[in-house]
Amino acid sequence: MNSNVAQSYQVPVGIWQTELEVKRSKFLTLANNASSRQEADDFVRSLREQHPQANHVCWAYIAGAPNTTIRSMSDDGEPSGTAGMPMLKVLEHSGYGDIVVAVVRYFGGTKLGTGGLQRAYSDAVAQVLTDMPSKIKVSRSKLKLNYEYEFEGAVSRLLARYDVENIQTEYSENVMASADVASTQLADLKVELINITSGRVDIIPIHLDM
Repeated sequence: MNSNVAQSYQVPVGIWQTELEVKRSKFLTLANNASSRQEADDFVRSLREQHPQANHVCWAYIAGAPNTTIRSMSDDGEPSGTAGMPMLKVLEHSGYGDIVVAVVRYFGGTKLGTGGLQRAYSDAVAQVLTDMPSKIKVSRSKLKLNYEYEFEGAVSRLLARYDVENIQTEYSENVMASADVASTQLADLKVELINITSGRVDIIPIHLDM
């Protein structure tokens, strides 16, 4: 198991929207689930199409577990470091993963200054996260098994005791099975598999991209 991967973390459930007004500038903030760069980019692109008159559509995302390196941000024309980076920092301290946040700004006629912009974009993201519907995502590893037919019943009963999804089984000379196992349980499951088969099982763990 990759120790650098978060075991479980909060992710958004659907699109959530809030609005913040600062000196007549409107900051419309939207958050959504994004488990890949493509999903994040598509979400931002759709918002640009929905708000063609907006002065800026700034964004930040963490596409994966909270400690993933798949993250990015954009000031979209705001002074450098005043929008995207403050937004990303709020996300980084939130514990959320698989998340994209975009702030659509309609300029109200009064300049906010560098500090004012940083506060406004930070506050906008903090606000959208406050009551956003979310759920826990469990990190999983795919486990591939190869064992003799005599152990089929024992292995099936063992898997039923664990947090396992997507079990698939093929039958040839031996039984070949695969399953997505909660990463926190992987080590214990491997030990039990070896014990009940007296070591006569091939175990191949493959981490799943989250």
